[in-house]
Order: sequence, then structure tokens, then C-alpha cells
Amino acid sequence: MSFTRALRAVGAAAAAGSVLFAAAPTASADQVRNDQWPLAAFAADKVWSVATGKGVTVAVIDNGFKTDHVDLAGQFLEGKDFIDGDTSVEPDPEGDNPGHGTAMAGIIAGHGHGAGRASGVKGLAPEAKILPIRDNGSSGSGYYGPAIRYAVDHGADVINISQGAGSGDDGDVLLEQRAIKYAVEHGVPVVTASGNDGKEVAESDIKYPAVEPGVVTVGAVESTTEIWNKSDYGPELMLAAPGVKNVVAGLDADGYNLGNGTSDSSAYTSATLALLKQKFPDLSAGQLVNRLVKTAGLPASAQGKSLPDEHYGYGFIKPYSALTKDIPAGPKSGPLKIDELNSAIAKGQSSTSSAPSSSSPGDTSSSSDSSDSGGMSTGLIIAIAAGVLVILVIVVVLIARSKKNNGSGPPPPPGGGWNGGGNQPYPGPYQQQAPPAPGAYPQAPSQPPYGQQ
Repeated sequence: MSFTRALRAVGAAAAAGSVLFAAAPTASADQVRNDQWPLAAFAADKVWSVATGKGVTVAVIDNGFKTDHVDLAGQFLEGKDFIDGDTSVEPDPEGDNPGHGTAMAGIIAGHGHGAGRASGVKGLAPEAKILPIRDNGSSGSGYYGPAIRYAVDHGADVINISQGAGSGDDGDVLLEQRAIKYAVEHGVPVVTASGNDGKEVAESDIKYPAVEPGVVTVGAVESTTEIWNKSDYGPELMLAAPGVKNVVAGLDADGYNLGNGTSDSSAYTSATLALLKQKFPDLSAGQLVNRLVKTAGLPASAQGKSLPDEHYGYGFIKPYSALTKDIPAGPKSGPLKIDELNSAIAKGQSSTSSAPSSSSPGDTSSSSDSSDSGGMSTGLIIAIAAGVLVILVIVVVLIARSKKNNGSGPPPPPGGGWNGGGNQPYPGPYQQQAPPAPGAYPQAPSQPPYGQQ
């Protein structure tokens, strides 16, 4: 592993945008549903009268999935683990943010449980299927490129990446950019979270894929529709969605957590695209995203801004409007920055092809002239060292797999998330907390999503 990849692996470990750290106290399940304020804000009952995500597959690229969670049982297709190289996508209980992937899957396609499935977490696209892909962006070459290609080749209609990777090699960037182009060309939008630093996306420690052209980068708004103060911003931002005080599926099979983060915002946006894919199956990736952009809203404080705005993008998503308004399909690329993506790929190809190799003519060292004091050649020393390294890697992987499969070890300690995001044990009904400020989202399902259209 190169030094830059080692750094990236460390950075990716903290990349999950809305993180679960501990099992929450069990609350009454109807209380969980009542506290999913985005469903009321979206007028979910009206949304589901139009589309539920049936027949649509959302690939979730994340750090692991509790596939037997009571609100997600039966929602997962067979996936892949790019971290350990097997088909088990269960989270490593000793890993960083082990419940994060489960939370994202629940936001997208949770179906609840109990009589009429009226209890527990329900996703915005409750009849969509989840293609689970366990990857943290540091398991191989190309950041999330291999996982994106795998998702497209295995039937994904939408790809959600609620995490990110840090700085690395130009070759990795190019591979990921090519994978994003591959997805868009196959009609699959790639949705990602902007990050939770409260600063420019391009200056954040976590850049990829949020900084890449061609993706849908999403920030977080509160229930007032005002931007969350920790939501990363910049010209990369395209949309915003609920990302504060979201009740999500927990790491325990019947547990829940309360979280903040642009990860949740990305998941809600991916779920909305799944609904749109069901209703408009012939639209391109860019045309699907175009319906979100053309129906997005802004709070009163942001009215009159030039769009896309660095904090809101084109505004916060309005699923019901996106599903029902009369909107011309428009160009296939829609608002996706495909021209910028193509330019970045061309530039990357030029720079990587012109980079000197380790055996370039300018290298005057001679392996035949290099030896140690005992007469052992440098090549032999390198070969022995490489063999020892391979053995160590195998041992580490076997130990990691054992921990993941056996669920051994103590739960991870409480802490923050993606530089400011993070979930905490679900405290119970919101009635115990301060009520929403005046002007918050309308809570009655009979009202239009996010207020008057």
C-alpha cells in the first residue's frame, strides 16, 4: 500500500456522514415512525400514492449492513464486500461507524414492521430493493470506482454513496471519474454527501466523490428548510435534503438511533430518484435529476439567490412535486456536469500517460551492481520482504474477517461522525425536546411537501 493510500485508508475510516455508535434504547415503534419528521414534511402518503420504488434497485456503497434488522428484512439483494473480498456485507462491530450503512438503507427502503407495517423506520422508497456493497473507498485502486462499476453491472438504478475518501493518487481519481461516466451512460445517477465540516467541499479532508463532476452532491437542511450549519458547501453542491434529527435504523436488529449528517440527505435524495425511476423508467440519469432540480425549493431567507447557490445548490428536494409536475425531459445530461467530467477524464489520461515510470530511461541505478555486505542481491532482499508483507496482510485479513463474522469485541466508543456529523442513542419521542421553531415544515401529510408549491 502506497503512503498516500495508507493516508486515504485512515481518512476513509472517518468518512461516514451520519454515524451510528451505539445501540439505542428501544422505543415504542409507532413513536419511531411518528418521529420520522421528513416523512411528514414530504407528505409521504401522497408520494406513495404515486410511487413506492417498486421494481427499482438502489445500490448503497457503505461500511456494512445489518441485513436482519426488523425494518429491513428481505430488502437486501446479494451484494459484495470490497473490503474483505467476500459476499458477506455484515458490518464489522469493531470497525468505524459500524451502523452507518444500515441507517442509510433504512432511510431509502425501510419497510417498517408489525401490523400493517405501521411501526418502526420506513424509507421514502419502501418497495425498492437494496444492493448492498461494503466499501470505504480505500480497499483498492480507484476510490469507489470498482464499487460503482459493480453496482451498474449488477442492476442498480441509483447509486448512493453517503461517505467519502481523502487525497490519493491521480490514477485513483481517473478510475473513479471513468466509473461515474460509466454509470451515467447506463442511466444510473450517482448521489453522494457533501460532508459535515461546515466548509468548502474542495477544502474538506474528505473530497471524493463529492468533488467529482457528474455526481449529485447533496447538503443538509433542518426542519425549517434552512441549511444546516455543518453542511459542506461550494460549487459542487447540487441539492439539499433533510439531514438533522433523523430517526434511523440502528446496529441492533430492533434498535434505532437519532442522527445528523449530509449522509442522511444523500439517502433521501437517492430514495426520491428511486421513486422517479419507477414512474419515469425511460428517462436518463440527468433527466431524472433534472426533475429534482426544477422542483427544488428555497427558504424565505434564500429567495432571490443566483442558482446554483453554494449552500443550497438548486434548493431542497420536493419529492411529490418532482413526481407530479409537468416538466420537459430536457437534454440527456440534465444538470449533471458531464462536459466537466469528460474534460477531467481527458486531463487525467494525459497526466497519467506522461508520468515517468519506475523504470524510465532517466533512472541510472543498476540492480546488478547493488548488493548488501553479505553478498545478497537487492532484488532477493525485496522479494523476501514482499513475501513477509504478504503473509502479514493475510493474517490481518483473516483476523478482520473473524471479528466481522463472529461479532466479537466491545462496541465502538461514542464519538463524532464525518467531521461534525454523527448519531446518538435515540432518546425517545421528540416531545421531550424543544418543539420545532415557527415556520418549520408543515407536519400534516395532507399538506404539500415542504410547504406551498
